[in-house]
Amino acid sequence: MEQRPVCLSIGGSDSCAGAGIQADLRAFDRLGVTGCSAITALTAQNPREITRIEPVPLVQLDAELHAVFDYFNVATVKTGMLVDAEHIAVVAAVLGERHTGGMLVVDPVMVASSGRRLLDAAAVDTLHKALLPMADLVTPNLDEAAVWLGRPVDDPREDCRRLADMLTTAVLLKGGHGEGEVLRDVLCDKDGELSCIEHPRLNWGEAQAHGSGCRLAAIIAALTARNPDQTLADVVRQAVELCGEPD
Repeated sequence: MEQRPVCLSIGGSDSCAGAGIQADLRAFDRLGVTGCSAITALTAQNPREITRIEPVPLVQLDAELHAVFDYFNVATVKTGMLVDAEHIAVVAAVLGERHTGGMLVVDPVMVASSGRRLLDAAAVDTLHKALLPMADLVTPNLDEAAVWLGRPVDDPREDCRRLADMLTTAVLLKGGHGEGEVLRDVLCDKDGELSCIEHPRLNWGEAQAHGSGCRLAAIIAALTARNPDQTLADVVRQAVELCGEPD
């Protein structure tokens, strides 16, 4: 039997299973890769709100990560909710030591769809300095991009390029929180090349929309693990299309 590539998701556990680790593992299985996980926090949430977050002890997170890398040849890593500066530092330290060849997709998970800030200023700074230098792609939504820019997104193409320069990695600026019936995601790769992916706004309810950013980043990680020779632009276009399809 041919061995499936392995993808590791590092993030929070979602009690309603629409986002976080649960959503990532479903996406990995759907695309034929083996999914592993390291949980940073337990959350009490539903598609409308997060009511409680319980961070996992740092020693537990460190042990989870090393246990996965001790056994599996991890092709790609996708990060989601990283809780705070201390948890980000643990993740960055282990990935810097153990994940030296594969792709790293960082979904920053700085602002929940409800508007709740999930990373404070110290955590954002640690994310920028410790984890992003290792990243191959960062996938902020419009609210998260505004945190880095210090203002709302004005021109998605130019602001995506500005973010790529600022974060020194490829950036996929997700337009799902924008207005209008046609949404635009903008990719700026590490060479500064821009790609615009337009797609119709889907008639999703709260439950369907919940976790869409998690799923998109996880699909990108899985597609890259399956075919690492594809260009990032091709992977992102395919992932956007797949993300709009039902599980």
